[in-house]
Amino acid sequence: MRLTLGLTGMDPATESALQAAFQAANGRLGSRWELMSDADADYIIVDMDSMYGPMSWLRLHAAGKSVVALTAAQRTQADFRLGQPFDANSVGNLLREIAEQAGVAVEEVAAAPAPTPAPAPAPVAPAPVAAAPVAPPAPVEPAVVVEAKPAVPVAAAPAVEAPAPVAPVVAEAPVEAPAAPAPTITSGSLLDWLANDRLRGRVRLRGVEEGLLIDLEQRVYHGPAALKPLARHFEGRLDSVEFAPVDAATWATESARLGAAMPLSRLVWFGNLLAGKGVLAAEHDPQRRYLMIKWPQTEREYPKHFRIATVMMKGPSLLPEIAEASGVTAAEVADFINANLATGFAEPEREPEPVDPGKAGSGLFGRLRGR
Repeated sequence: MRLTLGLTGMDPATESALQAAFQAANGRLGSRWELMSDADADYIIVDMDSMYGPMSWLRLHAAGKSVVALTAAQRTQADFRLGQPFDANSVGNLLREIAEQAGVAVEEVAAAPAPTPAPAPAPVAPAPVAAAPVAPPAPVEPAVVVEAKPAVPVAAAPAVEAPAPVAPVVAEAPVEAPAAPAPTITSGSLLDWLANDRLRGRVRLRGVEEGLLIDLEQRVYHGPAALKPLARHFEGRLDSVEFAPVDAATWATESARLGAAMPLSRLVWFGNLLAGKGVLAAEHDPQRRYLMIKWPQTEREYPKHFRIATVMMKGPSLLPEIAEASGVTAAEVADFINANLATGFAEPEREPEPVDPGKAGSGLFGRLRGR
């Protein structure tokens, strides 16, 4: 029996991370699974924590597909569940569970780390024994000891000692260099650090219990699946010492523990959601109409945002009109607009371009009206 798996209802970053985890897990299970489109696959993984997830689940459920819910929640209405965050091991357990229910036996392919080369170094051990007889001739030469005494004044020459202290000082200087930029950076909220390009490379934010790794070059981060636990870092002020550089080895280990990478724009969105505290940001006109230009990646922690986004997708509206139509407060609408304007999901209504009277009528009637 052929086992087929599809992915849908998720952002590109999650999909690429899930594909990589699937390839690793499928290889260990003898490549019994095949990754296909959601239209052709029998089992579909849906990101139920995204905006598109619930709608995708309804569509696939109606089509008779078996749905796997990718979610941080402990319970789900789908046929199977894949916990968030995930890795190759959890994906492998999922594939094995589905296969067993389908009556297909899968066995994990053991990686063959051939132990036979290990004994090979053992015969090399007798080599030092053959070299041992060479050692006794060394004490036979007393003349060397006699020659060492006149050499003492030569060793005491100050010119030879002078360069020695200089080398360690030069070697230590590059090690301290990364800490030099810290005093030149002022403190600010996490949004200030992210939005103003004050950070470089890969850093870890101290004080986050689960861990928060930020890659400024790739514009991604690894951290908690929920956003609200990070609120205090956006509402308080952080000094440069709160961001510690992370080397490649540590990054590989800790990022694997934290799960798939998430786009940094998600943190920027959250920071702007909190920044206005219920009021439109100063650069946005409260008298203008606003609309969504593309469907946002809403968060499970803010279920009302689904209603706000639905109203704003219909067309440009004033802030009070959006609040009334969606059944939420004006403060919640203002915060939502701030976040989505900052991340490019929303925009103000564009003013119509003025018509030049001189160019309005270039035809016969226009020329007649111009006489």
